[in-house]
Amino acid sequence: MDKPFSQACANNQGVIGDILQRVFASKFKALEIGSGTGQHGVFFARQLTHLSWQMSDKVQNHVGINQWINDDPVANLLAPLTLDVLRDAWPSDHYDAIYTANTAHIMPWNAVTAMFTGIGERLVSGGVFCLYGPMKYLGVLDAPSNIAFDYRLRQQHAHQGIREFHDINQLALDAGLVLREDNSMPANNRLIVWQKVDMPTLV
Repeated sequence: MDKPFSQACANNQGVIGDILQRVFASKFKALEIGSGTGQHGVFFARQLTHLSWQMSDKVQNHVGINQWINDDPVANLLAPLTLDVLRDAWPSDHYDAIYTANTAHIMPWNAVTAMFTGIGERLVSGGVFCLYGPMKYLGVLDAPSNIAFDYRLRQQHAHQGIREFHDINQLALDAGLVLREDNSMPANNRLIVWQKVDMPTLV
């Protein structure tokens, strides 16, 4: 089997890494949801040597991910866990950093909801969650490339499509996460940063 390769990952990992180095600077234990080819995990683990980077994905993607790990082993990079957010138990560990890229527009909406629920349960207070991908704002996609991409997604699978930011942010709020940053990225993508906060107790 040829090692999987994503040109998009190769193109965006540098600019994503610049932000992760800042927002994960004081973190120690990261979980990546939907590691895909494994390229991001290898790249970010090399950049963020101060934390352990735990990859995860559906089991059918593990062979490719492990090829990347075996070809470029990094001491702080951990072999992928099996995680289908709708079917598998989440890891019992807790994390102070969680990252996912290009998952929310691929998953069905109930899986996106399940992902945020799991993140809220596994992220420690003060922990940071970063989501990378395209986003819609108040129903508007202002980039022609994103309009075309959204159309292709919906033609392929009815449950796919670029998500509405306010719907995503509501899931984050429901999970105890507060918006900290919404970064504009190349190729009309976003890198959104939330932080887990302790919610006040009503008496």
